[in-house]
Parts: sequence; structure tokens; C-alpha cells
Amino acid sequence: MAGWTLHIRRPEKPPRSFPLAPGVYPIGSDTGNSVILPDSSVAWRHAVLSILDDGLFIEDLMSENGTMVGGRRIEGRHRLQPGESIQIGCYTLMIADENEPAKTPANAPAAPAPNRSPAPETPAVARAEEERRRSVRRQIQQELLKRLDIKRLAASRVEEKDLRTKAYEIIRQIITDVRDRLPPGMQPDALVKEVYDEAIGLGPLEDLLADPEITEIMVNGPNQVYIERGGKLYATGKTFLDDDSVHAVIERIVSPIGRRIDESQPYVDARLPDGSRVNAIIAPLSLSGPCLTIRKFSKTPFTAEDLIRFGTWTPWIADFLRACVLLRKNMIISGGTGSGKTTLLNVISGFLPVDERIITIEDAAELRLTQPHVVRLEARPPNIEGRGAVTVRDLVRNALRMRPDRIVVGECRGGEALDMLQAMNTGHEGSLTTIHANSPRDVISRLETMVLMSGMDLPLRAIREQIGSAIHLIVHEARFSDGSRKISRITEVVGLEGDQITMQDIFVFEQTGIGPDGRVLGEFRPTGSVPTFIEDMAVRGISIDHAVFDPQRVGR
Repeated sequence: MAGWTLHIRRPEKPPRSFPLAPGVYPIGSDTGNSVILPDSSVAWRHAVLSILDDGLFIEDLMSENGTMVGGRRIEGRHRLQPGESIQIGCYTLMIADENEPAKTPANAPAAPAPNRSPAPETPAVARAEEERRRSVRRQIQQELLKRLDIKRLAASRVEEKDLRTKAYEIIRQIITDVRDRLPPGMQPDALVKEVYDEAIGLGPLEDLLADPEITEIMVNGPNQVYIERGGKLYATGKTFLDDDSVHAVIERIVSPIGRRIDESQPYVDARLPDGSRVNAIIAPLSLSGPCLTIRKFSKTPFTAEDLIRFGTWTPWIADFLRACVLLRKNMIISGGTGSGKTTLLNVISGFLPVDERIITIEDAAELRLTQPHVVRLEARPPNIEGRGAVTVRDLVRNALRMRPDRIVVGECRGGEALDMLQAMNTGHEGSLTTIHANSPRDVISRLETMVLMSGMDLPLRAIREQIGSAIHLIVHEARFSDGSRKISRITEVVGLEGDQITMQDIFVFEQTGIGPDGRVLGEFRPTGSVPTFIEDMAVRGISIDHAVFDPQRVGR
């Protein structure tokens, strides 16, 4: 392939020349372009020059002043002939074969490297297409902001439904006005949705949030969006316009729930209206641009039958845990990050009686209980002055004064563990919580550490006595290599012997191998150990088939 040279001329300025390799070169006044033309007559992203195997191309990106070739304004993508004159604002550009002589200054600066596609398999044409779509979307958004003052309307308490309807109508009108100038191949209806989602909704995340098979969405800056489906990670190819667009989406998520994110507080935990968990982190802590992680929740809360279908547990394990909840046994659900603890807590909380007063306490409200008498409490971060924070520990203490029948703490991660243990030991039985841990034994160590974090100078034996008498059952969930989530162990905390807490496994999941499709093979088995509180079930009138504890009758 021939080499090329770009010649740039401007009135009353010396000409400039740059050698060009094959690639895609955005042209505009912004410093993020490969070819920078600093003048008010040039749009921030004005056009795209493509040097491809099949020829030279210039494409105008709906700029206000347009791009001229041979004295005529072009629309969309235009094939160039070597030596043709390109007029952009007050600049004249020409692409020439480098073998032809060109009068250029000897000290002409080197051209910046072209914006190549991020992956070798992505053709340069796709890169140019994406640059074009971004520019069109940005210009329509700018026009939308001129015609519709969203912040002013929001401040005047216009209903969200009316705001969305008005924005949609204006976007359609803008695109109708410029329909004849849209580049070839760009569908107006699809463009309306893209601009609307980015201006009012959550941009390219809207379709991902609507997909029920996607369980997690990860935004690593504006140009990289990954999803988790079936326990595996996939790149989506979706992008945002720039860092500001990602930041705007984060603001739309955190503002309605009273959270904030800025340079003084560059990370935040939040939630979507459906309870999906959100974490965001921005510069200066994130060097990749604004990062957003959304752990999606099902539109309809999972039930015990759903977990049976997923292979998380079996019907007889579900019956056993239901009996333990009715028996008011204090239960901890443990597991690693992403193992499904919150989902399992939500399902087990569904076993709580409908005639009891339930108080849930969370850092960011995620639980969705269906009982009629539920009080939901959510922690509050400090304000911009660093004051006004209300921690989970504060809420646990306050909940004890609210006449609870059951207390459900979304996650214990600090000094609130001590208050939780004391509540369990002083009449608030049947409480539920989750803890990050790698095994049931690790749960005990984590609890000891968290109690010490409360600031109380307690001897280790006193802490273990509290744990041994407060916690009855640990349900440990794990995420396996195929992405499935299963209860791997149900362990009873028997009590304290000497200085050590004694425990016994009731049920375990034994992995036997990997199937030809990559799925984990195995089965849930009783260990033969019978819970020490089994007789209490009969006294309370709670029936359970004792055969579920018999290893010889596994698979019932």
C-alpha cells in the first residue's frame, strides 16, 4: 500500500505536512482529535478521515459549517481522490501520495498517531462508524439542552413522566429537522432511543438492565462495558460518549437516594429503584475514567422454587431452613463476593411469619420482603461537611427500641456485629444477617475481628461466649467454576468447649467432577449429624422428616 502525506494550509499561516499511516483520523478543534484544527469555524469533532485498504474517505459528522470537497459540501461518507482539496472551516487539507514531491517545511512536526481500533480484529471502518455515531449523538444532545432545561424543570417539580415525555418529543423533533443530513445507514428511530437513553435514562445501560439474563454490568470508563451472563464475563461493544456521560449516569443513580459523588467523595454505594446494587468510583481514584458496577436483581424476587431450579439448594434443604426460621434460630449467611448471599438472604427472609414485625437494616436497601409488616432502614453517608452520617451500627441500636420481632441486617462488616450479637442474646431471636467469609469456620474469626472493631476492650473468651450462644446456624454459599451458586455447607454452632467454638456440618455439597459442558457435577449430602435443637422442633409443633439427616437416603 502506498504511503500518504496530509498537507494542511491556513491563510496567513505557514503550511504543515504530516506523514499518514493507514488508520482512522478524527478531525476537529478538540485536543482529543488526531488532526487538530484550532479555530472557532471547526467543530470539536468535525469530520473523520479514513485511510483504508480500499481507498481514502472523508466523512462530515453533521458539523454546522460542513465539509467541502472540490467546492461542494458533502453529506455522509465521501470517497476521496489523491490530491483533492478538502475545506474544513478556514483550513484547506489535501491527501497526496508521499512519492509525489511536496513543498513542505523541513522542520514540519510529526503527526500524532492515528486512533486505531482497540482490538486487531476490529476493522478501521467500525471505528469510524462509532466516531460518527458519537458525534451525531453529542450534537443532538447539545441541541436538546438548548431547547429543554432539564435541571430547571426538575427543580420546578415537574413530574418525571411529563419530563420524559417532553424530552422524547423534542428529541424526535430535532432528529426530524436534521433527518436529511443524517449520515447513510443511521436509522432515525434507533438514534431517538440512543439519545433519549443517554439524556434522560442510563444511556447504553438501558438495554442491558432490561435483559433478564444479565446479572452484572461493569462500566470501565466510557469505552468499555462488560456484562456477566450465566456466571461468565462478556464484552458488549457498547460505549458512552465520554467521561462526562458516564458521570451523568452515575449522578442520575445516586442523587434520588441522597448520595453524592465528587472529588471530595470519589466513590459511592447506591441502588436502583428495583433494588439492584450500584458501586461507582471516579477520578482521582480511578485512572480508567468513571467506573460503574451494577449487580442486578431480578424484576420479580426469587423464590425457594427458583433456587431449587437453579441448583442452589434442594427441597429438603429448603424445608430444613424454613423450619429453623420458624424455630427462631439465629442464622448467618456467609460466602465470598458474588456468591449470592443477598439473594439467599432475601429468599430465607421470605420464610419469616407474616404476623411478625420485621425490621431490615442495610447500608444500601436491597432486600425486598413481601410480608405486610416490614420497616426498612437504610444507613446514610456524611454530608459535604463530613457530618450527619448514620451507620448500620446506629440503626441496629435504634431498631432495638422499635419493638422488633425479627431483625434482618443486610451485611455485618464492622462494629455493628457486637450490637447484633447482644440483640440475639437478649430476646431478639430469629435474626438474620450476611457476612463475607470463605468458610463457616472463617465466619467465627471474622465475627471476633468485627467485635474488636467496635472499640470495646473485651477478652477473646468473652467474645467467643457471645458468639457461641448467639449464633445457631451458618449457611455458607459458594460460587463454582461454571458460574453456578450453591449452598456448599450448612453448619450448626454447637457451643463453647474450653476456649474453642465447636461446630458440626449438617449438610454439605460434594463436587464429583466437571461435565462435558463445563457444568459442575455433584450432590447435596447430609453428614449424619443431627442438629442439637431437633427436639425443640417437635415441642414447637414444627414437623420435619428426620430422614433428611440420614446419609443413606440422600436424594429424597
